[in-house]
Amino acid sequence: MEREKEDKGIITGSRRDFLKWGAFVGCAAAMFGGVAEAVKAVEDKTKPYIFADKVIRTGCPAHNCGGRCLLKVSVKEGKIIRIETDDRPGDSIEDPQLRACVRGRSYRNRQYHPDRLKYPMKRVGKRGEGKFERISWEEAINKVASEITRVKNKYGNSALYVPYGTGSYNQVNGRQTANRLLNMIGGSLGFYNSYSWACTNIATPYVYGTKVSGNQRQDWVNSKYIIMWSWNPCEMRDGTNSEYYLKKAKENGAKIICIDPRMTLSAVALADEWIPIRPGTDTAMMSAMAYVMIKENLYDSDFVKKYTVGFDSSLMPGGCEKEESYKDYILGTRDGIPKTPEWAEAITSVPKETIARIAREYATAKPAMLYQGYGIQRRAYGETAVIAGCVLASITGNVGIPGGWAGGIALQADDGGPFWNIFPEGDNPVNAKIPVFLWSEAVLRGKEMTAADGVIGAEKLDNNIKLIYAVASNALINQHANTNRSAKILSDESLVEFIVVHEQFMTPTAKFADILLPACTQFETWGLEDGWKYGDEVILMPQVVDAPYETKSDFAICSLVAEKLGVKEKYTEGRNEKEWIAYLIEEYRKTRFPDVPALKEFEESNIGVYSTPITKPHIAFADFRKDPVKHKLNTPSGKIEIFSRQLFEKNNPKEIPPVPKYIQEWESPFGKEADKYPLQVIGNHYLERVHSTHDNNAITNEAFPQRVFLNPVDAVKRGLKTGDKAKVYNDRGIMIIPCRVTSRIMPGVISIPQGAWWTPDENGIDRRGNVNVLTSERWTPLAFGTAQHTIMVQVEKA
Repeated sequence: MEREKEDKGIITGSRRDFLKWGAFVGCAAAMFGGVAEAVKAVEDKTKPYIFADKVIRTGCPAHNCGGRCLLKVSVKEGKIIRIETDDRPGDSIEDPQLRACVRGRSYRNRQYHPDRLKYPMKRVGKRGEGKFERISWEEAINKVASEITRVKNKYGNSALYVPYGTGSYNQVNGRQTANRLLNMIGGSLGFYNSYSWACTNIATPYVYGTKVSGNQRQDWVNSKYIIMWSWNPCEMRDGTNSEYYLKKAKENGAKIICIDPRMTLSAVALADEWIPIRPGTDTAMMSAMAYVMIKENLYDSDFVKKYTVGFDSSLMPGGCEKEESYKDYILGTRDGIPKTPEWAEAITSVPKETIARIAREYATAKPAMLYQGYGIQRRAYGETAVIAGCVLASITGNVGIPGGWAGGIALQADDGGPFWNIFPEGDNPVNAKIPVFLWSEAVLRGKEMTAADGVIGAEKLDNNIKLIYAVASNALINQHANTNRSAKILSDESLVEFIVVHEQFMTPTAKFADILLPACTQFETWGLEDGWKYGDEVILMPQVVDAPYETKSDFAICSLVAEKLGVKEKYTEGRNEKEWIAYLIEEYRKTRFPDVPALKEFEESNIGVYSTPITKPHIAFADFRKDPVKHKLNTPSGKIEIFSRQLFEKNNPKEIPPVPKYIQEWESPFGKEADKYPLQVIGNHYLERVHSTHDNNAITNEAFPQRVFLNPVDAVKRGLKTGDKAKVYNDRGIMIIPCRVTSRIMPGVISIPQGAWWTPDENGIDRRGNVNVLTSERWTPLAFGTAQHTIMVQVEKA
């Protein structure tokens, strides 16, 4: 169906179609339970059956899976009885359906889980024991408000902290509600960056001067050669429909290569070839690819000369003319080590012939796309792998063209893409911020932390963290590194004096709460969401069912605390959850979606989503490529910085080199630690859950049980076969879980999917398989980000 180019409406692009479609959907939903049923009933002239009182289209609860999908929820007698996904007609590459995965479609099993938290509770045992007793809302809110006031008066607002949490992003549910609350009473210690993409978030601007380094996905069909490097969109999504666009690119003739230690679902479904690589050695392979390109003159020398600095001695930035260029490093001019495919094979385990072939294919198959997933940068020195990928894209001339890809964090479009949260938090009067990954350091030694620890906004912190207000977060225990260490820190009430948690279940983090408050799900309140990293739609999330028991939205809970603190009117601005959503839709109209319908029209249409068809995909750096003088990059040189003077001036070349270099990780198969712990671990995303959300979902758990995956070579050495209990351990912790022996992971590497709920027995041995029992709290040198994928362990038969 042809869309009107000038309109930004739903389905066909016109407002009239929005209303027509909405009326049809509403009628069909009421009578037949959905569009497909209605169409069948009309065509077959049969008597329709009614299996639902109503069908509501809504956004899949936003748990940071990497996507934002549309659900079709059937409700009967006030209960969800069925969940389907997007069935809008007119599906096209410009505006495809937002189809949910198994996690969204199985949400009823989480929604009606018998272990839902029902009432406010206070801790009666030791922190972490999970012993609570029911209390009234009045007692709970009084305690929370009094503790906030006590800590604020004793230490100051910088002792308050709202931790990272991505369990909800529907505006009125989520950590932003607590941020707004604390900002209205003087603020709290802030943080920057994320667990997801700390290194790529910080490293990308050193090369390009911006984070908007990606072409819009509709352009992927123009690529002729695509490398999925540590990228697994079929499981972690990375934007709803990323796998769909890759499939379309393949149908259009693209060859797809997957470089990953695991033969992922994405490799199976999309790739023409899987190349297993030893974790943490990606920069070595990229360097060897550059070696082949340079020695065989396959790189784009014209592009390099015109648009980059630092490639060779003739292109060095001012003041650095005598320093080591990228070409010097690759050819071994100064260190005496040419970065040949033979050199890289010994490090990566990728055959030298394969490295050379991939280098030639990527350099000559124009246009080409090297997409870096996030696993390679959640490692020791993860920043260098990001920059190395950007450099390969640059020296092959794949920057600023249709079908190409500049690499890095790759936000899309001039506005950077989706906003995630537009619920107004207000200004934080506390200027100091810490790297998100270093919150446990701020508990232990906050007053000692300075810029050397990543502190910004202040010379040093004036407080240790004394009160934690956790909303939609399992990052205090389950998702943070070195779980046993985190538990020990939070068990000490002389460190963090009070912890309040909003939760839906008794998660590992919830067990450490002093006051535990029951939050409703996103089906039980109003919400609004736009795309994750990618996407040009806004999704309405009407309240589908009533909140059960005594559960409340995060906004409602914070409103009660605000009332006790004397700022309720300022906090709520007189709005309830639905009225806030109406207000926020108007905010979207001022920014990304000027033609999105107002709430009443949006709700009555029951279409669920307003989307903007993309007929002319944005190409990152197209203006720069057209005229690099007029459209200079926001880098010191105004060009792509293969050699970064900013990194050079950090004066830490061993850990933060000015050109991307392979650096052996601090836990490595090549270090002494491998004598005791010879196996590498990756804690990959898994279809069973979204981080830790859904780990108690019986349906996804049955389909994707938690196991340790290992290669037959490693299993035979240890006498293990599929189904056996395996003991996995290092100096930080021990777990015992079933194993799966498979050739879909390379020898020397095991996989323990991240997010399983930490379940220690009486001896402290985790029986569920939380990979963070094994991970280290050590952070990366430039981004101060997580390096939780850098792990060495031993495995034995239990």
